[in-house]
This record gives sequence, structure tokens and C-alpha cells, in this order.
Amino acid sequence: LSLSLSVKEFEDVLAAPQDLIDLKQLRQLTFNGVPDVQSFRALSWKLLLGYLGPRRSSWASTLTQKRALYQQFIEELVLPPGHGNKGAGDDVDSRGVGLQDHPLSEGPESAWNTFFNDNEFLLQIDKDVRRLCPDISFFQQPTEYPCDIVVHSRGEHGRRLHERVVPAVLSSANVERKGLGMTKINLITKRSVENYAAMEEGQEAHWEVVQRILFIYAKLNPGQGYVQGMNEIVGPIYYVMASDPDLSYRAHAEADCFFCFTALMGEIRDFFIKTLDDAEGGIKCMMARLSNMLKAKDIDIYEQLKSQELHPQYYSFRWLTLLLSQEFPLPDVLRIWDSVFSDEHRFDFLIRICCSMILIQREAILENDFASNVKLLQNYPPIDINVVITHAVTLA
Repeated sequence: LSLSLSVKEFEDVLAAPQDLIDLKQLRQLTFNGVPDVQSFRALSWKLLLGYLGPRRSSWASTLTQKRALYQQFIEELVLPPGHGNKGAGDDVDSRGVGLQDHPLSEGPESAWNTFFNDNEFLLQIDKDVRRLCPDISFFQQPTEYPCDIVVHSRGEHGRRLHERVVPAVLSSANVERKGLGMTKINLITKRSVENYAAMEEGQEAHWEVVQRILFIYAKLNPGQGYVQGMNEIVGPIYYVMASDPDLSYRAHAEADCFFCFTALMGEIRDFFIKTLDDAEGGIKCMMARLSNMLKAKDIDIYEQLKSQELHPQYYSFRWLTLLLSQEFPLPDVLRIWDSVFSDEHRFDFLIRICCSMILIQREAILENDFASNVKLLQNYPPIDINVVITHAVTLA
């Protein structure tokens, strides 16, 4: 399919004069890959993840409302208690934190107590976002649209989340409990060797923005909190929103990414909650479905991996939990997600892609010993992603 034809098709469906977007047609187009021009991918993902409704006339009010709500989240959840905001000099600030709430107060209702307890998961987020997508320099770069109330500290410590991180408070038991337990086998592989540096006053790097998105998400979802790996889900979404050629959209990449990420996590949160592993949408169920598909498509590979006791959690746990974000370079991940997001049964096609990845390596897998197969599947060899996707389409 030529690029110009593809562009024309996306223009027809997204920029058509009619108010109602044909989502079925958009899914078909997006499934075959979104051209890297204009705002096609950012807009398609917003629609497919349900952040924007199919009626174009509703977009302006949705965006205004959601972006204002996100600004409120920053003011209420990110800024330190008693921060100087509008109406400074009043006894009670915009969050209702009175002067009686002293930083040394240990009462359960104390906003300061909450502020210090946040360090527990903030340390893990800080560690994870400082090494995001190391194959590109994007996340180390400054954003053109820093969050003013955060980057202009007015001499107040703690507006920038990374300033608050106190390594001593990290309880390893807590991280393990919230983490992915014994199945956390090589979950994160694409890591930068060095931590990304923070920016000067008045500026912030993209990784700092992602840190804030994850922090707010964890605060709003206390039952789940932050689990390592969520950074790999939010990274590609933020990259797409923050690279939007339409600057009026790019300026709001943080808020738009937050709501798209929240919508996606609503669909995959069961992957991250250990108690739901055995549920229908849980990760064990997904791995079993992949195993069954492999058994049906190629019994030889299935038996080989079984005889080597190379269990699905050694490789497919990470593939499925992180939607293949760790297995391929970022442009390929975006291409995979075009197809995954346009799948109405959302993760059926993800399982087919994973199955194709195994089938394509048939000869190597049948020859290899256990160690070589673990290495092959945990460090998937470079490949043209279109070959994998085309193969997956045939696995109906």
C-alpha cells in the first residue's frame, strides 16, 4: 500500500466533513499500520482507546474538561501540602491543608504523612523512568511544554517528584508485594546503563513528565499502586502524544497521555495484579491461551519447549504483560500497537503475534538446547516487524 494512498484513506476517515467517525473503518486502517505523518497515530489511538468519542463535535469539550481535571490532579496530588498557590496568605490552601497540619504530624489524616509515604513507590517509579527507551534519546530531552507550577519552584522543595526520593525509605518487602513475584523473570531488559539527569529550574525532561503521569496514576489507584513495567506501557503512548506535529495537541501531551494510559490500564490491569493471575483476563490465562495456540499450530515446537521445561512464564509473561514493548525497537512497538489497539477483541491479536514470533524461529528452536532457547526467546533476534505481523494475520 503506497504511503500517499494510505494518507488519503486516513484523511478521509479522520478529516471527513461528517461529524461521526466510522470506527470500524478506522480500525481496519489502523490495523494495517498508521503512517508516521500528521497527527494520524495520536488521534487514532485516542479514538481506539476511548479517550475521544466518535463524534467530532464532542472532542473540544472532552479535551477541555479532561485537561482541566488533570491540572487539578497535579495541584492536589503532586504539589507539596500547603504549597503557595493563588490566595497565598490564607490559613488554608487550595487543598484544604490548614496550618495545623505540621510536617512532623504522624496522624493518619495528615497530608504530610501521606506526602512522605509516597516515597515508597516514588523511588521505584524514579528508578524506572530514568532509563526509559534507551535506544532513543527522546526521554532525556527537554519538553517544550514543561508544567509551569512544577518547574518554577519559587524556592519550594518537592514540586519536582525526583527531589523527594529518599532511598532509605524503600521497603523491599513492599515492592515485592506489589511487584510481580517470582514471575518477574527479566521483566525489564531495555535499560539505559546510566540514569537520565534532571533539568534545571524552569525546564523538565520528558522522563520527568512520565514520572508525574505514573505518580498520579498510582495515587488515584491505591489498590493497585505502581508496579514495575507500567513505565514501559506509558512510554510509547507519551512518545506518540509528545511527538504530535500539531502543536496545539502536543502542548497537552501529558494530560492526553495520562487518560489514554488510564484507559489502556483499565483493560490490562489484571496482568499487573497478582491476585487476579488466574482470572479470565489474568496473565496465567493469557499464557495458557498462547500455549494452546502453539500446540494447535506446531506440535513439534510445543513438545520441544515442554520437554526442555521451558515454561511460558520464562518468556511470554513479559511479552504479554508489557504488550511486546521490551522485545522490539520503539518504531516497531508503535506498529504492533496500531494492530493491537485496533483489535476489537483487543488481545486476541497480541497472542497471535506472540505465537508467530515462536513459529518464525521454528528451525532454531528445534535445534537449540534449553539455554539457547531461553536466550532466543528472552532476547528476540532483530526482524522486520511486518513479517511477524503478516504471519500473525494468517493464524486465524
